[in-house]
Parts: sequence; C-alpha cells; structure tokens
Amino acid sequence: MKREFRDVSGIFLFDKPKGLSSNQALQKVRWLFKARKAGHTGSLDPMATGLLPICFGEATKIAGHLLGSRKAYLAELRLGITTNTDDADGEILQTRVVPAFDDAAIDAALCTLRGRIVQTPPVYSALKQGGVPLYKRARRGEDVQAQPREVLVQRLELTGRDGDVLRLHVECGSGTYVRSLARDLGERLGCGAHLTALRRIWVEPFTDPQMTTLEALLPLQQDGDFTALDRLLLPLEEGLAALPALYLDAVQAQQLHHGQRLILADTAESTVCRALDGDHRLIALVEVRNGGEIVVRRGFNSSPP
Repeated sequence: MKREFRDVSGIFLFDKPKGLSSNQALQKVRWLFKARKAGHTGSLDPMATGLLPICFGEATKIAGHLLGSRKAYLAELRLGITTNTDDADGEILQTRVVPAFDDAAIDAALCTLRGRIVQTPPVYSALKQGGVPLYKRARRGEDVQAQPREVLVQRLELTGRDGDVLRLHVECGSGTYVRSLARDLGERLGCGAHLTALRRIWVEPFTDPQMTTLEALLPLQQDGDFTALDRLLLPLEEGLAALPALYLDAVQAQQLHHGQRLILADTAESTVCRALDGDHRLIALVEVRNGGEIVVRRGFNSSPP
C-alpha cells in the first residue's frame, strides 16, 4: 500500500554527500521522513559536502531567512589549472606553471579577497538570466556573461599547503561563490586555480551543528514509525535563535494573529525580531519599525507545547 505523506514540522541538519545536487538530497530526505512540505536553505554544488539545513512544514516559512545567513566552509584548491566551471567537475581550459612563493605571498593575495568585494559568479551556476539558469545557457554553447556583484567575505585564511594544493577556511555572506574565490586567488597568484573539494561546516545560527549523514538516516526508517527520525528534528524556533525576542501579552498576541495593527513603545531603529506569546511560543517573524509599529513578515501556526 502506498504510504501517505504527512504533516511534520522542524529543521533537519543534513550532511549532504558528494555527488548529489541539493534538490536530489532534499527529495531523498523528504521521502524518508514522508514530509508533505519541505525545502532546503542554500544550495550546495554536487561536488560539495556538508551542512544542508532542510526545513519541513512550518519551518519552510523561515527558509528564506536562513538563505541570507553567514556560512563557513573548508575549501581545497589546486593551483596551475583553470576549468570552465572553476571546479574539478569542469573541462580544463588552461594549464600554467606555478611560480615559487611563500605563505606570506599567498596571504597577501587572500587579503585582497577579504571584506566587501566585487565578485563575478561562475558561468556554470544556477543564477538566472532571462529566466534561464546560466549553466543551461552555457551547456547550450551560448555566450554567457555573469554579472559582477558585491559579496561579503568575513574570513579567508590559509590552513594548509601541500605542493600546488591549498586548503582554506572561508566564512562568507549570502551569494558568495567559493569557486570564484578559488579562481580569483589563482589569478592573483599568476597561475590560475580551481576548486577541488568543498565542505560546508556551518550555517548561522547552526554554528556547531550535529549533522546526520544519509547512511545514518537510512536505518532509522521504519514502516509507519517515524519516532527515531523525528527525534532528529530541531524546532523551527532554533532557526531564529539569533534574533532578539519580542514578548507579547495575550491581547497583543491575538491582535497579531488577526492581522490587526500593533504599535509598541517607540524604537530608535527598525529591528527584525521573533515574536513570542506569554507561553514562549513562536507567533511570527516580525519587523519592529521606527515608531514602534509591528509588521509581520511571517506568521506561524503555534501549538501548545
């Protein structure tokens, strides 16, 4: 008998294996949990491994919020070879001699890629042009030009070196391509480079994540019994844990639930908060605007604990 999908809410911290696209990973996990509604937060290339937060049910409402979060990676790149995808999955475009340089020279090049920088995304990326992903246009042989954009790289450090292979620790904001960092570092060093391995180790607010692999997940699937699987889910509140809390009394909570205008004490500047009722249940993701007006960004169906 065909098993029905179910209503389940929470956040699952998946350790995505190499070789799966983010959507393929999502569908595998969703099928195991039999979740009616699911979405992932922040794509990883098939070559990459590591943290892929997957949101079920009510938690899908905060997926967009998590997309903009700070992320950290362990990256490996090879100097001297450039590819059309800026990683090891692409075709080799050029091979160059790697000049002799010390770690200080590498750090000097890395320094130019820290902070707010203008970065050109890879041509083979999911960014859309005219409604079509760039990688599809590139595969059709079209002349594709990715538009440069500003990104934020908070940390970019050399952690190891083995001949022409460099290992980096990267912490960056939303929209940053580590493949582009590898490519641009190679150009600054005068020899080119491409990404050979990438692992995402955390995504705010999950900076010390307890990830679960697909191999560990499969044995937990029991016919009709999701107890072991559901124990792995984090409440959606944990996805908003880094935001300030706004506690509302019963009357204010009802006003917010019914879409009525709510104004609190005047505030000096706009702030995004998680609104909670007197029982500490999450009501909504809100913006407290200058003047004290509360604007709901996302409302949640809270249930008694």
